[in-house]
Amino acid sequence: MGFAELLQYLDSIGVADVLMPFILVFTVVWAVLTKTKILGTEKKNRSINTMISLVMALAVVIPHVMGRYPPGSDVVDIINTAIPNVAVVLIAVLMMFIIIGISGKTPDMSKSPIGGWFVILGVVVVVYIFGRATGWFGGPSWLDFLDNPETQTLLVGAIVFALVIWFITKDDRGGEQRTRDGLGENFRKLLGGDR
Repeated sequence: MGFAELLQYLDSIGVADVLMPFILVFTVVWAVLTKTKILGTEKKNRSINTMISLVMALAVVIPHVMGRYPPGSDVVDIINTAIPNVAVVLIAVLMMFIIIGISGKTPDMSKSPIGGWFVILGVVVVVYIFGRATGWFGGPSWLDFLDNPETQTLLVGAIVFALVIWFITKDDRGGEQRTRDGLGENFRKLLGGDR
């Protein structure tokens, strides 16, 4: 049995439809409960965090297996549609930082307004990806070409390439001035205006 056949077998027994979404939801909920310490920091609260995470993960997966979600609202289908696209964006950002690191420049996002832009852009992209997976954003028909995976890959690659070129070639003067600039000024700089 080859690796491809093994993956097909695992998919046929429900790993992608049941086990992976269960593990993902359980891990995310448990991590959030543990990190935020909503229920306290005592050792007994770890078991409560585990129980809540288990219930929430089962509450996501069981209706999917039983076919109880309304059409177009299946949480597992939304997760399985959106997560690969989010992974592509994360890999593209990681590759951008690797290429920037090879150039000898080390990005320090905490001292630059571009760090805030990356956070805002990341949130917008993830919300858009999950919104498209749920069907919230129909979008105009002339943007249907963006649903093509090849087009998405080309656009993400072009954006990453442009950001790498910008970061490597940007002028580093005026560090103090950048902190005093307003939002509009930073936006103009981000789009290639005055430097």
